[in-house]
Order: sequence, then structure tokens, then C-alpha cells
Amino acid sequence: MPLDRIGDLPHNGRQIIFHCKSGMRTTANTLQLESAADGVPACILKGGIDAWRQARLPTVVDRSQPLEIMRQVQITAGTIVLTGVLLGLIVSPVFFGISAFVGVGLMFAGVTGWCGMANLLRVMPWNRRSKG
Repeated sequence: MPLDRIGDLPHNGRQIIFHCKSGMRTTANTLQLESAADGVPACILKGGIDAWRQARLPTVVDRSQPLEIMRQVQITAGTIVLTGVLLGLIVSPVFFGISAFVGVGLMFAGVTGWCGMANLLRVMPWNRRSKG
């Protein structure tokens, strides 16, 4: 569940285990997660799912779910930059501007924490998560 919807967490009095991929986001948002637990016993998985897997504990991967948004951003940005460079070399140097535009967008995302490409990809049809 995304952090901005954590207040909608249905817990029905059962224990809650918060986790992310590496444990960094859950650790950074401990107070907000504890508040969302609303007095229900809650744990934060130290080291995230990566540590869980490294300890060779069982996991289930739902392959029907889309790739993580940041992986989609990396694939899309890389494809656009490569296309801009190839078009710049083969067709016209004007196309190098495409790569520059993506680079500026990535720098802006890094500085502000807001990524337009991620927001755009998030609303694409393939990112409409199936109910699991």
C-alpha cells in the first residue's frame, strides 16, 4: 500500500508488518506507520524484503503485477535517451535535445522528489493493479 494511503489500512485488530524493498522507506516513516497501526501490534521488517530473501525465507512473487514504477522510469528514460542520441547521430543533431530534456527531467526529479515520468507511467493501463 502506498504511504499516502496508509491511513486507509484495514487491520481488523490483527498484527501488521510494514515492509519495503530495502527497509529504508519504512525506517524513515516509522512514526507515520506506527500512527496508521492505531494501537494494533505492528512490526517493521528490518532490511525490508531484500533482507528477508537474503535470509532465504519464503516469499511469493505475484508475476501478474506490473514492474515497480522506478524500474519503469529507468527503462523508459533509457529508451528515450538512446533514441534521442541515435536520431541525433543519424538524422539531425536537433534530436540530441530529446536526451537533454530527459536528463533535465531526471535532475529535477532528483532535486525535488517529484518525477513527472513516474506520475505519467503510474496512470498507464498496465499499472492498474489487479486485486490480489
